Order: sequence, then structure tokens, then C-alpha cells
Amino acid sequence: MPSGNVPPGFDTSTCRSVYVGNIHNNVSEALLQEVFQSTGVVEGCKLIRKEKSSYGFIDYFDRRSAALAIMTLNGRHLFGQPIKVNWAYASGQREDTSGHFNVFVGDLSPEVTDAALFACFSTYTSCSDARVMWDQKTGRSRGFGFVSFRNQQDAQNAINEQTGKWLGSRQIRCNWATKGAGSNDDKQSSDSKSVVELTNGSTEDSQETTNDDAPENNPQYTTVYVGNLAPEVSQTDLHRFFHALNVGVIEEVRVQRDKGFGFVRYSSHSEAALAIQTGNARIFCGKPIKCSWGSKPTPPGTSSTPLPPPAPAPAPFPGLSPTDLLAYERSLALARLSSGQALLQGQHAHKQPALGVGAGASQVIYDPGFPNVAAAQQQLMYY
Repeated sequence: MPSGNVPPGFDTSTCRSVYVGNIHNNVSEALLQEVFQSTGVVEGCKLIRKEKSSYGFIDYFDRRSAALAIMTLNGRHLFGQPIKVNWAYASGQREDTSGHFNVFVGDLSPEVTDAALFACFSTYTSCSDARVMWDQKTGRSRGFGFVSFRNQQDAQNAINEQTGKWLGSRQIRCNWATKGAGSNDDKQSSDSKSVVELTNGSTEDSQETTNDDAPENNPQYTTVYVGNLAPEVSQTDLHRFFHALNVGVIEEVRVQRDKGFGFVRYSSHSEAALAIQTGNARIFCGKPIKCSWGSKPTPPGTSSTPLPPPAPAPAPFPGLSPTDLLAYERSLALARLSSGQALLQGQHAHKQPALGVGAGASQVIYDPGFPNVAAAQQQLMYY
């Protein structure tokens, strides 16, 4: 299977979703779904619009269709603009770092990404993950992130050696996050407090003041609000979805099925922040969910008892093996492709081709110099 540009610990063998970047603003969600249906049956499609170029996520029913999309659609032109297609690694396929030692990194410059942050700390062999926190409203970096280590000494060395080093256009600051200080004698009385203090530290070019009581800065907020839930989503379904994100320890899950929302409480503020960043806008039961902070902080003294892992999801089509489903989905994709090619051949003489993928749109949308789906399927047989 193609690996693409993926984070450490990412397992492509279990991923069914792709990220689509650099999407032209003329592309609609319906058109995006139609384009990606050429490689397999699409379970869900979400388009997030931005001022200059948009991005989106496509969820398939099987990973082979997702791999096919990466191989055949990456670099294709939609309205003259090449799209970027890669594994949607924010879907929870990263390595489980809940038992790792976590370091808070503050004063990040706006251009620093997850990849850049990981590259900075990858000199430590046990570095397992790196995440930059993003503002859900503005889409910009919040100026801090978290780096995970399998080894406590590497985490301590990173704090000692990387504080004050330049990353991008700023000098970064490092300290223990909520988990990770372990037996360190100099551990501060409240790791959560240290995260807030570092986050609230001012920089020379900062023009904004920080509200310490805001949920994103208050360590007492550990609950994630989850909106736009499908009516059939149960408490177990929601637990299973957030458990798969692997961002922390879940202590409580509640669902208001008649109102279409629910709540997931984590053991720490940083874990809840990661859950919001990772889960927001993901497709769940055919709908993009909305993740944000709960309206109230977790009361002091609340029982901290991790929930046991949820039961595995039942088979979507009882009585059919994975091989049967894969063969069915592949036949649908090939039938759709054959139909589209026939329509394209029959409509080359039209002066005004339609915008649909199956209606002669290749001259408007596609760059024809890329391998077709059938050729890519032959290539996939050797993975």
C-alpha cells in the first residue's frame, strides 16, 4: 500500500479515509464526492471551505479504494488547480501515546506544522508523536503543541536541551505536560497549571491578551462537546469513535439522541484539546461532527475512573466476508469508470462540456496525463 507523507506510528493497513488539499473554490461537495467515487464506494464526504483554497476528507468503505484514490487522483487538476491527496492520518491511526511521556512546547511560530515539530524532536529516538494545536475558529496555530516520548529520560533531555532553541522564527519553550513528569523531584505541583502558564507567556510580537478563564486555557475543562450527531448514534457508538482517536483516557460518555449531541469527558485538559482538534469535522455515521469545549468545567473532586474499552463494532453486512465486500466494491468502481469513459468518448464534440465527472468534464477538470484507475488497480495487486 502507498505510504505517503504520514506521521510516526501511522498504520495504512487500517485506514479508509483520505485528505484532499488545495481544492479550487469552484469545487462543490457534491462534485468532490463524484470525483472520488471513481475509485470506490464513498461512505462520507466533507468539504471545508477556506478563502484561497479549500480542503476536505473522503471516507471509503475499504482501504484499497482509499489507496487507489491516492495513487490515481493525487495531482489531478480540478478547475486548473492540482489537488493533494494523502492518508487522513488525523482519523485516529497514530500510535497510542496515552502511556507515553508528554512534553508541552510553547511559543511556536505560526508556520510550524506537526511535521516540523516532530522533525525538531526526532533526534530523540523514542519520540513517538508531535501535534500543533489549532484554533478551530480562525484555522491558525494557537502557538503551542505537544510532543510524546516512549522514554522518560528522552523527554527530560528534550526539555533541558530544546528550551530556547529556534524553531521557525521563534525560540521555543518546553516543560512537562499533564502527564510525564513521573518521579522528577522538581515537578511542579500542577502540571496542568504549568501548561497554562507557558501558553499564556507573552512574546514580543504578540498583540493579543489571553483570557485565563477561557476553556482552552483553563485546565478544569476536560469535557468535549460533540454536535451534529446522526439520530442512530448510541452512547457505545460515540465511545467507540473517540476511543479510536487514541488521544487519551476517556472517563465518561453521554449522548442526547433526541437532540443530536453528546459529551466525552477525558482525564486531562490536554487530552480533551487533542480530541477536539483530531475529531472535529470528521465523518461519523455519514455526518461531519462538530467538536468543541463543554460549557462547564469538570467539578473538583470528580471521580477519575477510566472507562473500559468499548466492544468492537458489529460487522456492517452479516453473512458477507471481507473478500465478498471488496469484490463488490471493486466491481462498482469499475462499472462506474467504464460508464464514465463511454460518456467521455461520446461527448468530445460538445462545445460546452458539463461539469459532472461522468459527463465530459475531463477537459475542464482533469489533467489527462495521470494513470487511470484500471492501471493503478493492477499496481495495487503487487502490494
